[in-house]
Amino acid sequence: MGAYFDVAASISDIRLLLKVKSLPKSADFRRVFIAGGTGYIGTALLPILLERGHRVRVMVRPGSKAQLPAECEVVSGDPLDANSFRQLIRPTDTFIHLVGVAHPSRAKAAAFRAIDLVSVREAASACSELGVQHFIYLSVAHPAPLGIMKNFIAVRAECERTIQERHLNCTILQPWYVLGPGRRWPYLLLPFYKVAEWLPFTRDAALRLGLVTLDELILALIDAVESPVQGTRIAKVPEIRNAGVHLSREAARKTTLTPR
Repeated sequence: MGAYFDVAASISDIRLLLKVKSLPKSADFRRVFIAGGTGYIGTALLPILLERGHRVRVMVRPGSKAQLPAECEVVSGDPLDANSFRQLIRPTDTFIHLVGVAHPSRAKAAAFRAIDLVSVREAASACSELGVQHFIYLSVAHPAPLGIMKNFIAVRAECERTIQERHLNCTILQPWYVLGPGRRWPYLLLPFYKVAEWLPFTRDAALRLGLVTLDELILALIDAVESPVQGTRIAKVPEIRNAGVHLSREAARKTTLTPR
């Protein structure tokens, strides 16, 4: 099973990289700091950021043996301590927060508050003090009817409020479930989603709680990096799905506007 997952992940990574190579590059590069860059989303995101020409610094826990691209700058710090962020963030202009408890469940309610919430609070505090231009947060779709996700969703919503209370320019992405290597069983639900999206009384919920692919989410994160906002932007499932189109158009527009 592990070997199958590795092969599937490699194929997925190659396909996404080829897709990104076909897109026009933005003329502007960003200095990106990532907290939580060694997880499922982060390891897929890093090579794409580098391919797009961005400078990437990744925070890892002290003693971590994470295998990261050689082009990344790896720094050791505590994602639950604002002082670590204060010491390591500069000269960042874009901060991506991916720290969180893996595989959410009802039994992890205390961990959500001790890790997810604390990390966002500390990171947002440091970014606000240091004047980071753009804070990108991977949240979750809400509201949602599933009681087993209640604590997870409540903490993520509180994290969103914490970021906004710091008056940070921020993009908040709200996917529901991310399809990718090792996470393919929900494809069986796609016919039900299609019906629900067609029916007027279930359409809004079906779109808000729709499935997105790992490729779509990575492209949405890249689009957020390359299209910083003033104020707050919420990217829900439909926006995440269409991020690749928006990214291509914006990159082409900026390339056209750049003096040669």
